[in-house]
Amino acid sequence: MLPQALGFARAGGTPIDSGPYAPPAPARELTAVSADGARLHVEVHGPEGAPAVVLAHGWTCSTAFWAAQIRDLAADHRVIAYDQRGHGRSPASRVCSTDALADDLEAVLEATLAPGEQAVIAGHSMGGMTVMAASARAGFRAHAAAVLLCSTGSSQLVAASTVVPMRPGRLRTWLTRRILGSRAPLGPVTPLARRILKYGTMGPASAPHMVEACARIVHACPRTVRHTWSQVLDLLDLDHGVRELRVPTAVVVGTADRLTPPSQARALCEALPRCTGVTELPGIGHMAPIEAPEPVTGAIRELVTTHIQVVSEESA
Repeated sequence: MLPQALGFARAGGTPIDSGPYAPPAPARELTAVSADGARLHVEVHGPEGAPAVVLAHGWTCSTAFWAAQIRDLAADHRVIAYDQRGHGRSPASRVCSTDALADDLEAVLEATLAPGEQAVIAGHSMGGMTVMAASARAGFRAHAAAVLLCSTGSSQLVAASTVVPMRPGRLRTWLTRRILGSRAPLGPVTPLARRILKYGTMGPASAPHMVEACARIVHACPRTVRHTWSQVLDLLDLDHGVRELRVPTAVVVGTADRLTPPSQARALCEALPRCTGVTELPGIGHMAPIEAPEPVTGAIRELVTTHIQVVSEESA
């Protein structure tokens, strides 16, 4: 896999270099080493000593996906974002599994947080699945004060998806599996590519600059990585991980999310031991952190205010 610079897509080599979705420069960068030796690119933003937030992005994305949240939160939080293995600046690995995702998150937490330090951990899509996979791990439980699960699900992802506009059933599931698991290159970001990506992953009212940002990020993901992780997501079953997620957990989903529809979010809330509620964002698709940055950032801030401060006061 060729290394790619943060925020650069393969669409003509043009970076996202301005506006709310231009990745901000981190205060520092480091490499976390996972249990199997996989190396993970990690960025730290914001002041040292501030309340910590850890951001885990989804399938085909990178730290650039969280640009709007990082830009806002880093004013008064220490924001830690990392590239999932094979994505962004984290090299691809032969091992692709939910256990590997959990290993990676534990490695990032260990590399960036002090012993016993608490953080709010936010996961979008596959990032949320990473949190579920790690929920019973000692390293996760030592550091998680609260969690945000955004646009995600724990099982039956292909069958539940509404990307293919037809009734649920074997045919729709088969077609969805073929589309999401395609090995075909995405190619440059063209007007047609933007329309396809918007239909599949974003709400119908998404502004052009939002679609452009998502397209550049997604098209930058190598097709071999995209395909390999699609196979993991196809077989996903993390229902047990949801039941082990014992910290306060907020769930956010867009009502127009075709990849992880609101039914997935409601099922999560019913199964979570400490769900603080489901927020459904009207007209928003799967890319909620880009489509609706303020509500997503606000949900993270609320978790920090409610849970990290309480922990600090009790331990003082």
